[in-house]
Amino acid sequence: MRSRAVLSAAALACALAVPFTGVYPVFMMKLLCLAIFACSFNLLLGFGGMLSFGHAAFFGAAAYVCGWLVTERHAGPALAVCGGALVAGALGIVIGLLAIRRRGIYLAMVTLALAQLVYFLCLEAPFTGGENGLQGVGRGVLFGLLPLKSDAVLYYVVLAAFSAVYVLVRRVVHSPYGQVLKGIRENEQRAISLGYSINRYRLLAFVLSATLAGVGGAIKTIVLGFATLSDVSQSTSGEVILMTLLGGIGTFFGPVLGAGVVVTLQEYLSDLVGGWVTVIIGAIFVAGVVAFRRGIVGEFARWSGEP
Repeated sequence: MRSRAVLSAAALACALAVPFTGVYPVFMMKLLCLAIFACSFNLLLGFGGMLSFGHAAFFGAAAYVCGWLVTERHAGPALAVCGGALVAGALGIVIGLLAIRRRGIYLAMVTLALAQLVYFLCLEAPFTGGENGLQGVGRGVLFGLLPLKSDAVLYYVVLAAFSAVYVLVRRVVHSPYGQVLKGIRENEQRAISLGYSINRYRLLAFVLSATLAGVGGAIKTIVLGFATLSDVSQSTSGEVILMTLLGGIGTFFGPVLGAGVVVTLQEYLSDLVGGWVTVIIGAIFVAGVVAFRRGIVGEFARWSGEP
């Protein structure tokens, strides 16, 4: 426990110092948004045992709704992010009600099919900008007090949002609800025999995961100033699976580390190797799975003797 506290304090100190280190703040903000996305997915897969092949539907839908609220309704950033998260949560209810009645690969295929439906809706809907996406999304002023035009100010806002999501996920997992959810993941029939309504627990996990994914997608739109079809595409769903598995499913920091590895490789290798970056990331993923069967963080936890 003591080592975890020290590592957490060191990570927080490093995160707070980022604007003074010369690291490009927008890159770090994008990383944090995708880390939120990965943490939300890990809540569903790592602790709920439900594999979704279409999690980008929530991430991208929230991104579009946030951009539309800012550009067309002139909403503030806080209201736009909340609106995007609520829409993602509502979408999570719809998709979750259809998906949670299936298990394993069948659940994954249902989420994939419904996510593709969301993708084509975003492509054809008149307010999304089609293939061009939503452009020119302003950052605005947070709560009428904090102007977000400054990268440094916005970075600390995004860091605060990520920290809140990270703490929330930990709190949910360690709560009585989270313990029941893990029990359902481990032995569904035993949970039923104890009288738990497993579909209710699974649906709540689905909605929570979708809402948090929406938070990441909405904030990403504020940071980058646009929302595009890539936010809701199948490749984005694949990337979040890669991040979570590489970092370590069922761990708290694993998805954050996985997001950091994938985003860093995409950012810095794309200029050097072009389209080959996908091949390189795939090779790293295969090597990581072979060398770290529990993910990077999961293996280090096992080596250190932690549960």
